[in-house]
Amino acid sequence: MFESLYTADEMRAVEGGHDVKKLMQRAGRGLAELILDEYDDRKSITIVCGPGNNGGDGRVAASRLRQAQRDVRLVESKPEDEEKDLGRPDLIVDALFGTGFTGEPRPGAARLIEQINEADVDVIAVDVPSGVDASTGEIAGAVVDAEWTVTFHREKVGLYVAPGTFHRGELEVVDIGLEDRQTTYARTTPEILDLVPLRSPRDTKYTAGSVLVVGGSPGLTGAACLAARAAFRADAGYVAVAAPRASLPVIEQQLLEAVKRPLEEVWDAATRARSLAIGPGLGRSDGAKELVRRLLEETELPAIVDADALFDLQPFARSAPTVLTPHSGELGRLLDVDASWIDAHRLEACRRAVERFGCVVLLKGEGTIVASPGEQTLIVPGFPSLATAGTGDVLTGIVGSFLAKGLDGRLAAAAAATAHAEAAAEAPQRAGLVASDVIEMLPYVLG
Repeated sequence: MFESLYTADEMRAVEGGHDVKKLMQRAGRGLAELILDEYDDRKSITIVCGPGNNGGDGRVAASRLRQAQRDVRLVESKPEDEEKDLGRPDLIVDALFGTGFTGEPRPGAARLIEQINEADVDVIAVDVPSGVDASTGEIAGAVVDAEWTVTFHREKVGLYVAPGTFHRGELEVVDIGLEDRQTTYARTTPEILDLVPLRSPRDTKYTAGSVLVVGGSPGLTGAACLAARAAFRADAGYVAVAAPRASLPVIEQQLLEAVKRPLEEVWDAATRARSLAIGPGLGRSDGAKELVRRLLEETELPAIVDADALFDLQPFARSAPTVLTPHSGELGRLLDVDASWIDAHRLEACRRAVERFGCVVLLKGEGTIVASPGEQTLIVPGFPSLATAGTGDVLTGIVGSFLAKGLDGRLAAAAAATAHAEAAAEAPQRAGLVASDVIEMLPYVLG
């Protein structure tokens, strides 16, 4: 359900008291074994070694590869080196920087990284691709593009958080004999979906999960319809949509099973609900912003706040579970920074949002982040096909369903993001996947 992700400090803590040379031997042998298994036809290998333990792992691997009759060239890096001769290898091993690296590579190292990337052969990174901050996934300058990353003990945070995750390639974890410890971050696995209570013989349509979707302004009705359909397919027993009266004929055509209510009756509709999904297609008028504020402050229902409901959202006080689900542009507006800064500093951005709003924040993107006050931050691996219009509305409906079923905010958000990605992966489409395709696959990943 949760796999620990380690920061650099946490790795140093578990390594403390151990014989560094023994750890290096185990790491280097594991690295060499992967190369021999995955690249048994590659005879000429260049290993680029830095001065630290990462380079030491590379040197141990070089010895093992030579024993296996591989032609190995060791390239030693120094801070101000000029261009190096990498030879004409079939494969390059990046053992330049390790988990302790932060910031921007120095000019000599940056040139060497550029050489590695320009060599036009597969690259295997040791622990993390050089240039990636292992603790955050941040990149400040040149970075290695790896085909494989061989990491030691357990996976590192930066291998799952963008932009770092874009450079890691396939991932192999090598056990080097260390004990586990509690970590600040963890990766979810599909087993988290076992926490979602599905309908039982004792349930009614209301106790199985009753969701009220608030949104669907004229021209934006599709968003509310997608959220409502997703809530049903995420096993909610009852879904209502509160929308402007002018939108109801359109929504009536699109949704058979959902109850439709004019927006002025939202308070009455809320009495039947066990969760609120606020924002899909709501619009950004002053009246819409006031409605969002009142729903958050005057109800005790668990709530997900997404899309238009996030526009100009101000901190609020409520005790019920609350989940904000921004993408980088929406979070940038909430924090008054550029979306590009959010994309480059995803963990820090999420931390700031949790501090500002005091609730669960789900930051969408590759390596979806689910953070909440005082709890372990969860990272949910994504799926490329989800980069299409409407999938955020689908996620809103899933979170709404899971909140209505009684999951707390952090688990509802993480389980919903996992179901979202798993449903996309199960769909027969890769190219051309649309949001409705994800909805239709939800019962298969939950059942």
